[in-house]
Amino acid sequence: MGFPQTRMRRLRASASLRGLVRETDLRAGALVLPLFVCEAAAIHGAEREPIATMPGIDRLSLAAAVAEAREAAALGVAGVMLFGVPAEKDASGSGAWDEDGIVQLATRAIKQAVPDLLVLTDVCLCEYTDHGHCGVLRTDGAGAPTVDNDASLELLARTAVSLARAGADIVAPSDMMDGRVGAVREELDGEGFSETPILAYSAKFSSAFYGPFREAAGSAPAFGDRRGYQMDPANGREAVREALLDVQEGADMVMVKPALAYGDLIHAVKQATGLPVAAYNVSGEYAMVKAAAAAGYIDERSAVLEILTSLRRAGADTIVTYHAKDAAQWLAHQT
Repeated sequence: MGFPQTRMRRLRASASLRGLVRETDLRAGALVLPLFVCEAAAIHGAEREPIATMPGIDRLSLAAAVAEAREAAALGVAGVMLFGVPAEKDASGSGAWDEDGIVQLATRAIKQAVPDLLVLTDVCLCEYTDHGHCGVLRTDGAGAPTVDNDASLELLARTAVSLARAGADIVAPSDMMDGRVGAVREELDGEGFSETPILAYSAKFSSAFYGPFREAAGSAPAFGDRRGYQMDPANGREAVREALLDVQEGADMVMVKPALAYGDLIHAVKQATGLPVAAYNVSGEYAMVKAAAAAGYIDERSAVLEILTSLRRAGADTIVTYHAKDAAQWLAHQT
C-alpha cells in the first residue's frame, strides 16, 4: 500500500515510538577505549601529557592508565586497548615482548584494579623499533631496507605470549605481516594460552587518518611508508580475502581499520566471515570531529553518536574509539 494508507511518519512522532522501532543498538558495552601508556622517562615523569592533535586524549603514566581504566569501567565501557610508549627503542623492537615492558605492567595493574574490564593489547613492533616500521628490517644489497615479513613473525608471536602471560584478555596483531595470525595462534597454544582470543587487524589500510596516532605513540616510520604491507584503500575484495585468510589461521575476531570511510567493508567482512567484527574509529577521525566541533561547525555529541551508530549499522559488533567515555556518558542520558 502507498500513501495515504501508508504513512512512514507515524512511527517517528515521539521519542518512545522511535525507540520502539529502532533497528540499530548503540551501547557502551560495545565500545573499547584506546590508551597510550608511557614509561615515566617518555613523559618526563608526569602523570599525563596532552596530545596536541587529539584534544582530550593524553599519554598516560601507569597510575593514570589505571585511573582511566577505572573510569571507563564505571561508565560501562567494555574494555581498553593498550598501546605502549617506551623510553628506549631498538632495531628489533625488543621492548614489545619484555616481561616488564610498559604494556605488560599496565595489563597486570589494570586487571588487578578492574578485573571485569577487558584488556586488549596491540601486538606490533612499530611503537618499539627505532625505525618505526611494524617488523624487523632486511637490507638486500645496496637498496633501501625492507620489512622482513617472515623474520618478524617469531617476534610478533613472542610479543603476544608475553602479553597473554601478563593477563591480556585479547591480543590484537596489527602489523599486517602475512601469516602472523597463524604464528601467534601456534605460539599461544604451545605456551598454554589456547583460551586467549585473537582479534586480527585483518583489513588495515594505509590511511591518511593515522597521523595523530603516530604522534601520540611516536611510531612514524623513519623512512619510507607502510604501503608495502598495509592495504591499498582502493581494494575492497582484497579486504575480504585478508579477513578470510585470518579466519583460516585462527582469528576469533577480525577488524576493519579505519572505520568512517570503510562502512562498506565492515559490512562485507561481516557477511563473508560471520565472525565478530571490530571497527577502529581512528585518531584522524576523532581529530576531525574535535576540530569541527571546536570551530562550531557541528554539534559534537550528535555527530559522534551518529558516526558510532553508523558503524554498528554497517555490521561492527565492537567499536574501538577515543570517544568511548564521552559516548558512554551521552548514551546514559539519551532521550
